[in-house]
Amino acid sequence: MIQAIRADYDKETVTVYQAYGKSIALPAIKNNKFESPFSFNRMTWIKPSYLWLMERSNWGTKSNQEYILGIKIKRTHWEKALSIGVLTDPDKAIYKNGALWDKEFKNAKVHIQWDPERTLKGAKMQIRSIQVGIGRGLIKEYNEEWIQEITDLTPLTKKIRLLLKEGKYKEAKRLVPGEKIYEVPDDTKRRIGIR
Repeated sequence: MIQAIRADYDKETVTVYQAYGKSIALPAIKNNKFESPFSFNRMTWIKPSYLWLMERSNWGTKSNQEYILGIKIKRTHWEKALSIGVLTDPDKAIYKNGALWDKEFKNAKVHIQWDPERTLKGAKMQIRSIQVGIGRGLIKEYNEEWIQEITDLTPLTKKIRLLLKEGKYKEAKRLVPGEKIYEVPDDTKRRIGIR
């Protein structure tokens, strides 16, 4: 199965997605950063695949996932996170043995997980999308330094969901945020299992 990073990005930033309830989402949208009740004490997962988050949040209809946020973060921080990331599974092509992976995983500031990408209709694809878990030691930095802008994509998501419900797949597809391959250095590719 192909593993590659696909994202919406420009020269300076890459967009990742998260879903939250009203109490976390509204202040974040207003202030371009997170504040309590957002937890700074547990890992937060960011995803550059919009459709993967749609599968996870059921198009923003799951409890406490009603608001879909598009978060622009600096590419320099994104790439740094990837370069120190440790896979959530001990890939034999990367780790010589399980003990080596276990040690790295326990000390990791960033976790990397690959999950099947989704189609507009929610079906699993033969390619995997990346999820990046930002650990407690980096969450404040993520909030204060990485984030450039937080956009409320909830109205867009509702519109796409409605079009899908009406069977208007072409119209819905046109509204989905565009994503293209995001290249990273070879050593990062090897580290996080891009293939």
